[in-house]
Amino acid sequence: MSPEAGSDPEAEAVLADSVGFALQIVIGTLAPAERLAFVLHDIFDLPFDEIAAIVGRTPQATRQLASRARRRVKEAELPAQERDLARQRKVVDAFFAAGRAGDFDALVSVLHPDVVARVDLGTSGSKMARGAAAVARHARQGAGVDAELHHALINGAAGVVVTRAGLPIAVISFTVAADRIVEIDTIADPERVAKLAVPALARYQILEG
Repeated sequence: MSPEAGSDPEAEAVLADSVGFALQIVIGTLAPAERLAFVLHDIFDLPFDEIAAIVGRTPQATRQLASRARRRVKEAELPAQERDLARQRKVVDAFFAAGRAGDFDALVSVLHPDVVARVDLGTSGSKMARGAAAVARHARQGAGVDAELHHALINGAAGVVVTRAGLPIAVISFTVAADRIVEIDTIADPERVAKLAVPALARYQILEG
C-alpha cells in the first residue's frame, strides 16, 4: 500500500472509537505514512517490521515516521472539549455573526488553527476544509446565503438547523474547546436533514424550557 494512497480504513474506524476528538484532529494533520506508522504502532502495538510492509518503507524509516508523528502529537497540546453549553453557544454565535459580517479576522479568532470542517452532501459526495484560514474563507463566502439559523442540540452540543423558506436544508454541529471551534460537521443530505432537524430543534427547546 502506498503511503500517498491514504490510511487503513479499518484502523481509522477503530481509532475514532479509541482516542479523544483532540487527538483525532492532530493525527488528521499528519502525512498518511506518518499517521499509519503512529496509529498502528502506538495505538495498536503493531511491530515496525509489519508496519513497514504496509507503508512501503524499511523498518528503520517506519520507526522514524512514527517518532516524527509522536513528536508532533505531543507538541500540539490541544485543549479539552468545552462542556458548558452556554459557552459553546457563545462561540458558535460569534462564528455566525462574523460570517454574516464577512469579517475574516473575527472568523479566524474563533477557530482553532487546526479546525476541520466537513460537509456531507449525501449522494453528491462530501467536502472537507482544514485550518482556520481555509474554513474562514468558506464561511465568509457563504455569508450572503438567504437562510435562517435556529439553535439546536446535536449530540449533546451546541449546533444549528439551517432553514430556507421555512424548510430545513442543513444541520450543523460544532465541537468547541477553549473558546474556539475545533470541528464543524454539516449535514446537507436532504434525507438525513429531514430525519435530524426536528428532533435537534426539539431537544434544544426542551433544554431551554
